[in-house]
Order: sequence, then C-alpha cells, then structure tokens
Amino acid sequence: MIRILVVEDILDNLNLVRKALSKAGYEIFHAPDAETGLSMALDLVPDLILLDLGLPDYDGQTLAGWMREEPSLNDTPIIILTAWPEEAAREVVRSYRCDGYIIKPISRVSEFAAQVKSYLKAP
Repeated sequence: MIRILVVEDILDNLNLVRKALSKAGYEIFHAPDAETGLSMALDLVPDLILLDLGLPDYDGQTLAGWMREEPSLNDTPIIILTAWPEEAAREVVRSYRCDGYIIKPISRVSEFAAQVKSYLKAP
C-alpha cells in the first residue's frame, strides 16, 4: 500500500486530506508539526509527503530543507500544501527542492486525489 505522510496542523484540513486519500486507497500518516514530521519521515520513508507551510513550530520551508538534507528522503516527492498565491508556492518549490504544490482550500476531493496521484513515482 502507498504510504503518504501529511504534515498539517489544522485538523479540518487533515480530515479532508485523509478522507480523500484513504478513499483512493492510500495509507495516511499524520504529523502535526515539523519536528514530528521529520521524525516520522525518517522512520517511515513514505512514498510521498504532503507538507503544509504554516506549521506551529517551524515553517514548512525549513522542514522541506531538512528533509532534502536526508539521503533516505532524496527520492521522496515533497508536495507543498498551501493557501499562498501560486507564484509564492512555485518559489518555495524551486528554492527548497520540492516536487510540486497544491493550493488550498481543497474544493474537489476527487481532483485533489488525482493531483496527489500525479506526483507519485511509478513503481
């Protein structure tokens, strides 16, 4: 089963992501902050990481940078989840070596699941 780590501190956002991706057959793991997210990412080495930028302890950009310094996570796609304008999201993706972004709010669950699927690496 494909494992996705969601680093998100807002429970309503998490619940929507979990509902959409569980329905699509993915196994979802949750971290509410950056420190937990890094620890879980290193333990799990998930197939994909969905990363909110506005976390309570460190920002998502810092966490993305830490993750990219870890050899075990080099091939793991990191997708930014943000309500920031697209231009700012693109800059974060470029600057922190992320693989893409999805703009919140998530309005169409099936479209969101398809976006996530497009970022997964083929086996």
